[in-house]
Amino acid sequence: MSLRYCHHDSPVGPLLLAGDGASLRLLSFPTGHKAVAPQDGWQPDPTPFDAVRHHLDAYFSGQLRVFSVPLDIRGTDFQKKIWACLATIPYGETRSYGEIARALGSPGASRAVGAANGANPLPIILPCHRVIGSGGALTGFGGGLDTKTWLLQHEARIAGVAGRQLSLF
Repeated sequence: MSLRYCHHDSPVGPLLLAGDGASLRLLSFPTGHKAVAPQDGWQPDPTPFDAVRHHLDAYFSGQLRVFSVPLDIRGTDFQKKIWACLATIPYGETRSYGEIARALGSPGASRAVGAANGANPLPIILPCHRVIGSGGALTGFGGGLDTKTWLLQHEARIAGVAGRQLSLF
């Protein structure tokens, strides 16, 4: 079955949304090393994404903190475990790769957590931007570090988290 897709304007650029018509399978930023373009056979159709687009608009306007749209999450069992953990990071907060590894009972798996985080097909919705390096460093992000910084600052402002220090290295 071919995927349906649309682009949705956002403060971080036009987001690519793709899915099977009932569930969202992919959200991609327009920039960064993980940017995705529609593939041959995908059908342009914004209709199945009405709820997702509404949720994204509410998120970007500061009115939504948790997404509740149907998702078609595809990955390994380990990746799905990491991605489920991402969804538990509260809005306006961050966790390190090590903290996530420890929470999952695998304290030595920080790099594996990072790899799974980097393969997240649904950023923003499964908030991988909330994962940072130890010491607060902003490390890799599929949509680019400028986008990650914007998302973190947006959430900090809405959540009233004053003085968030972000470091890039």
